[in-house]
Amino acid sequence: MSAKIDLNCDCGEGFGPYAMGDDEAMLDVVTSASVACGFHAGDPQIMARVFAGAARKGVVVGAHPGYPDLWGFGRRPQRFALVEIERLLAYQIGAAQAVAALVGTRVAYVKPHGALSNLAMVEKDVARALARAVRAVDGSLAFLAVAGCPLEHEARAAGLEVACEAFADRAYGDDGLIAPRGAPGAVLTDPHEIAARALAMAREGEVVSLSGGRLPLKADSICLHGDHPGAAQAARTLRAALEAGGVEIAPFARAP
Repeated sequence: MSAKIDLNCDCGEGFGPYAMGDDEAMLDVVTSASVACGFHAGDPQIMARVFAGAARKGVVVGAHPGYPDLWGFGRRPQRFALVEIERLLAYQIGAAQAVAALVGTRVAYVKPHGALSNLAMVEKDVARALARAVRAVDGSLAFLAVAGCPLEHEARAAGLEVACEAFADRAYGDDGLIAPRGAPGAVLTDPHEIAARALAMAREGEVVSLSGGRLPLKADSICLHGDHPGAAQAARTLRAALEAGGVEIAPFARAP
């Protein structure tokens, strides 16, 4: 059985002189790069550098907007009015599009970050606000969302092109949603285990839950987290396993 999958990584998540992850190494592995827009991480210099690096390596780029929470890296729950969420998203997508244009490339998709994405995975009105904001800013942008949750459904309802994302290095509950980071076993670190899970996602369309059950899982793109030691090597191991298993690696979104 053959399959096709995108590999995406969250990039540009440093700030000023502070670096997080090895963006250059990850850009050698992935086909899509979701770039922080300055609220949870990132700044104009980092954004420009990552956008330019991705363009050189033929990697499709997306905007990765989150909560205005540099201290907490956008992973702390916050509450905003729905209209405020729309404006937060529009502001960050616009910044990403402008910096990308400055270095000669274009943003192809949007992927919400951290606690904002987590909230939208369970609350329809928040998911609808995110989809509405993307549609209003640029309806040609694709939307990268976790499969089977309100984010996917509301983005489709808004008329956006939608791709479903899966996480090979994160555990899933029996409800098909990603287990909270603080839960035992929620974050996987063994590169070979992660690679095997990615292969099952791409070829079989399934994932093993924390309880050991097999869950159906639609995956157009697999996220490779690059913010931990050894991430680049783990990413290379995963890609090699997919290619050896007959999986074609290609971006889910068309380069604009």
